[in-house]
Amino acid sequence: MRLRSCRLTALIATALLAGCASQPQQHSQPQALPAGLRADVALLETTDLHSNVLSYDYYKQKADPTLGFERTVTLIRKARSQFTNSFLFDAGDTIQGSVLADYQAQVQKIDCGQELAIYKAMDAIGYDGGTIGNHEFNYGLPFLSQVTGTPMNVDGANPQRCAGPHYPLVLANVNSVRDGKPIFRPWTIVERKIAAFTPDGSQLSVPLKIAIIGFTPPPIMQWDKQNLDGKVTVTGVVEAAEKYMPQIQAQHPDLVIAILHGGLNTSLYSADMENGGWYLAGVPGIDVLLMGHEHTDFPGPRFAHMQDVDDQRGYVRGVPAVMGGFFGKDLGVIRLALVRQQDHWAIDKSKTFSQVWPICPPMMMAGKPAVSASNCVPADPQVRLAVGKVQQAAVDYVNTPIGQSTVRMSSYFADEGDMSALAPVNAAQIDYTRRELPATHPELTGVPVLGSAAAFRTGFGGPDDYTDVLPGALTLRNAADLYFYPNTLTAVEVDGSGLKAWLEQSARRFNRIDPNAHGEQPLINEKYVGYNFDQIQGGVAYVIDLSKPAGKRIVKLTYRGKPVTPSQHFVVVTNNYRANGGGHFPGLDGHNVVLAAPDGTREILARWLQSHPSLGAKDLPAASWHFARLKTKGTVVFTSASNKQALAATDGLHAVRQLRDNGDGTAVYAIDLSH
Repeated sequence: MRLRSCRLTALIATALLAGCASQPQQHSQPQALPAGLRADVALLETTDLHSNVLSYDYYKQKADPTLGFERTVTLIRKARSQFTNSFLFDAGDTIQGSVLADYQAQVQKIDCGQELAIYKAMDAIGYDGGTIGNHEFNYGLPFLSQVTGTPMNVDGANPQRCAGPHYPLVLANVNSVRDGKPIFRPWTIVERKIAAFTPDGSQLSVPLKIAIIGFTPPPIMQWDKQNLDGKVTVTGVVEAAEKYMPQIQAQHPDLVIAILHGGLNTSLYSADMENGGWYLAGVPGIDVLLMGHEHTDFPGPRFAHMQDVDDQRGYVRGVPAVMGGFFGKDLGVIRLALVRQQDHWAIDKSKTFSQVWPICPPMMMAGKPAVSASNCVPADPQVRLAVGKVQQAAVDYVNTPIGQSTVRMSSYFADEGDMSALAPVNAAQIDYTRRELPATHPELTGVPVLGSAAAFRTGFGGPDDYTDVLPGALTLRNAADLYFYPNTLTAVEVDGSGLKAWLEQSARRFNRIDPNAHGEQPLINEKYVGYNFDQIQGGVAYVIDLSKPAGKRIVKLTYRGKPVTPSQHFVVVTNNYRANGGGHFPGLDGHNVVLAAPDGTREILARWLQSHPSLGAKDLPAASWHFARLKTKGTVVFTSASNKQALAATDGLHAVRQLRDNGDGTAVYAIDLSH
C-alpha cells in the first residue's frame, strides 16, 4: 500500500531509497483540462501526537477529554464531510511520548508482524503520508525501522520488512553512514481523483498529483547521539530540499508539499537549524508547508510580527502553511483554492487560508476564553476498538507496585523553589553514578557528584499537566510521572565556572524583575521552556537574584558550605539530551561526557524507589536554591493550577498566595520576593 502512489515499474523498484524514482521516466501527456477550472482541496494535518491515542491521563489514571487522537478523528471526519476533496498528513513525533508508547517499545515489545498502536489508530481513519519527528529516534534505529516497516541499512536494523503504517513516510535529510542513502524515501507522489468545477458549474473528476517531501530537525544528532552517532548523518532542511527538488519536478506534480517536523525561526540560517520552516518556505517549487515540533498553533498569535509571516491567514513567505498543535488537541486545516491556469493548477491566494481546529473550542470564562472539558468534541469509537486491548495492558503494567512514600512530590511550584518532584530523580541519578563511574573513570573517585533535573510537567499542556505523586503506595506509573521522557542517564565533568554557567542558563527561565515598577510583573519567561530549567542538588547551594540581568543571576554558589571556585571539579548527572547539546547550555556538547549509561533515567528512578520501600523526607536531598530577597513596589505573578496555596505552604513556600482564579483550572499567584 505504501508504494501504490509511486506507480513504480519493476525497472525502477530498486530506486526506492532515493525517492520514487532516481531516473527519468516516460510519462503520457497530462490530461488537458479547461482553463478556469476550480477545485477546493482541504489539506488536513496532525502533528506531535506523541502516541496520545486515547483521551487518557496515565499519571492521574482518569479520562482527559482535552487531548487524544480519538477526538482528533472526530474533527477529521467533520472536515471530510465538509470538504469534497481532502488529504490527511502527519508531521511527526508520532510514536513516542505516552505510557502506551513506552510499553510497546520497552516493556512488551511488539514483534515484526504487529503494528504499533498509534499506527493502527491512524490507519483506521486513513492517512495519505507523513514524516519523521525527532522523538521517533528515541527508541533507536532498529525499533524505528521495524515499526515503520522500513528496512534500513544501519547497524542492528532487521533487513526484513515488518508491519508498519499503511501510508508512505518520507524523510529527505537523514542518510545512512554505510551507503550515504536516505534511511526513508525522501519524497513520494500521492495521486487521486478530485472533484473540480468549470466556470459554468459543471463538475468534473480530474487527477491531482501531489509530491510530499519530509524533514526532521537536524539537532537529532545531538539529542539522540547514543542512537545515531556513527550510523546516520543529517543535512539541513534547505540543502535537502534543494537536492531533491529537481527529481520531484521531473515528475511534474501539481503541488509540492513540504512536511517539516519543525517550526519558524527568522534568525540567520544554518544547516543545523532546529526550526527551519521560514527558510524552507523560500525554496523555489515548494507550494505548501506543514509544520510541527513547537507544540503550538500556526496561524496564531505566537507568530505575530514575524517577518513575511501572516499569522492570521496562515502564510509563510507567501506559502500557505499550518501547524496543528500537539497531543491530538487540534487539527490543522488548509483550505486550498485551486484554479486552472495555462495548463497547470495555481493556488488562488485570495481564497486560500489556514486554520487550526481545536477538539475543545474555547469558552468564555470570567471574560476570557478558556478550555472546558465539557465543550470538547466526542471521541470516535473506532479508535478505541483498534487499541483497547494494548491500552489496558499498558495501564495494568504501570500500576505495578514499587513501594510506599510518606511525602508528596509535585511540580505545581517547581519554578518557585519546590523541589519535591525533582529530589527523587536527583537522588537516584547520584546514587547510580557513584556506583557505576569508578569502573570506567577511577581517576574521578572523590570528585563531587551532583544531580541535575528539570520539571518536565509545569502546566504547558493545561491545568492537569503537572506531576503530583501523593503520599501512599508508589507504582511504576509514579516513576513515569516523576520522569516523563525516555532519556538515558549521562554524566559530564565540569569545573566551577562551567557549573555556574549551567545554572545561569537555567535561570533564564525567569524575567528580570524591576523592584521599582508598579503593577504586576510576570515571574516566568514564557519563551524559555520549563524542561530547560535545570535544578542541581547534591551538596550544592545557590541563590537566584532576579533583579540582575540574565547571565549574572547566580549568587552565593557554594558546595557543602564553601564557595565554589572556578577551577573546582564536579561530575554532574543529567540526561543524554542535555549532555549532548539539547537546550544550548554552555559547555555541553558531548565532549565532556564521562558516563553514558545504557539505562533509562526512568528505570533507574524506579529501581531507586524500590530500594527505598518506605520513602520519607530523610531519603531525599534538601532544596538547593531560593530567590534573593527583593522588595518590589508591584506584584510578581505566575500561573499554576488553582487552589494549591496550601500545598505551597506545606512545601515551605510561605510567600506564595493565590490572587485570582482563572476559571479554567488555573489561577494567578503572587510571590513575595522580600521573604
